[in-house]
Amino acid sequence: MDRYAVIGHPIGHSKSPLIHTAFAEATGQALVYTAIEAPLDGFAATVDRFRAEGGRGVNVTVPFKLEACAYATDPADRARAAGAANALKFDGDRCLADNFDGVGLVRDIVHNLGHAVRGRRVLLLGAGGATRGALLPLLEQAPAHLFVANRSVDKALALVQEFVGRGAPAHVLEGGGYADLGGDAFDVVVNATSASLGQALPPVPAHALHPDGLAYDMVYGQGLTPFLQLAQTRGVRHLADGVGMLVEQAAEAFAWWRGVRPDTATTIQRLRVPLI
Repeated sequence: MDRYAVIGHPIGHSKSPLIHTAFAEATGQALVYTAIEAPLDGFAATVDRFRAEGGRGVNVTVPFKLEACAYATDPADRARAAGAANALKFDGDRCLADNFDGVGLVRDIVHNLGHAVRGRRVLLLGAGGATRGALLPLLEQAPAHLFVANRSVDKALALVQEFVGRGAPAHVLEGGGYADLGGDAFDVVVNATSASLGQALPPVPAHALHPDGLAYDMVYGQGLTPFLQLAQTRGVRHLADGVGMLVEQAAEAFAWWRGVRPDTATTIQRLRVPLI
């Protein structure tokens, strides 16, 4: 039976075994999917051992996404742009890598939640790895404006310049600090910082969230995070956490490995925590 796994540190919280086992049952795929905790200094050795034991592919979670991209012999454009990979596929001596985080985010926003990105104003909070993974898929949706806001202005500007250098439209992609947001509201605001994990709030001004727009927190399973509480207080009608993104990126990896894309609705509903 084909073997797959998720590798991270720590890994006990991961929902990936549950998700991929459900996908396999729903699509009739014969596979076993497990969780592997790698030592902080042992990612490559852990992957090598899994490959030697016949493993076909892995998902990669924190803190190894950068190492996963560097480990690969054939990283996809998305992985190169992000500088990180969350999925590896093994083909003999070759190791293919891709980053499905941003694809999962876009699919959740557009297909599951029904919010258009094309022609809209989008705000990304944070300039770390989560934002790097989201930028290219969001830009491919042709937003009217995409602003990257970060506490460190230099980091936001450097990230924007990097993507403009890769061909992103300079008139669409902009970056700066939270104080640079101006007075206009954004149609889609995505919290790509880790602030919600510590029940903290990024310093986004409430006026940046449009009441008829979408406030999306990539963190999932935490209920109404401080960011979503701010949006609720602002009167934003549509709130979402990252559970849909989690399941959608998993479905993309599953399809990449197995050639069949599972339905995601049942699994998303199973994992969803009420936003209260």
